[in-house]
Amino acid sequence: MNKEQAIQKLWSSFGIPAYDEQTVPDDAKMPYITYQVATDSIDRVVNLSASIWYRSSSWKDVSNKCDEIARYLAGQGFAKIELDNGYVWFVKGTPFAQRMSDPEDDMIRRIYLNVQAEFLTAY
Repeated sequence: MNKEQAIQKLWSSFGIPAYDEQTVPDDAKMPYITYQVATDSIDRVVNLSASIWYRSSSWKDVSNKCDEIARYLAGQGFAKIELDNGYVWFVKGTPFAQRMSDPEDDMIRRIYLNVQAEFLTAY
């Protein structure tokens, strides 16, 4: 598994579709997660962001999904994913979660997440 695949694996593990923020299909239906892809080499910490998107009149479901992700990352203090040439640790960034509104659609519920990735690889 390469670095980009590890990022995809992380965000795809929460029971809803996950898309690189540059490749969201035009016909994608909420809920879903969008995420940023950025990588580096050994001993480098990369700040990543993701957004959880729901269409609802309530914050309940999107907040529950945010809590699920927070619990996953906090389970051991990090999430570790094996790579072909090492591994990557994902940890909660600061601030971890922020609610966002959409001025064009008051039914969109978005929570913006900050995560740090440490790539422990030779390249």
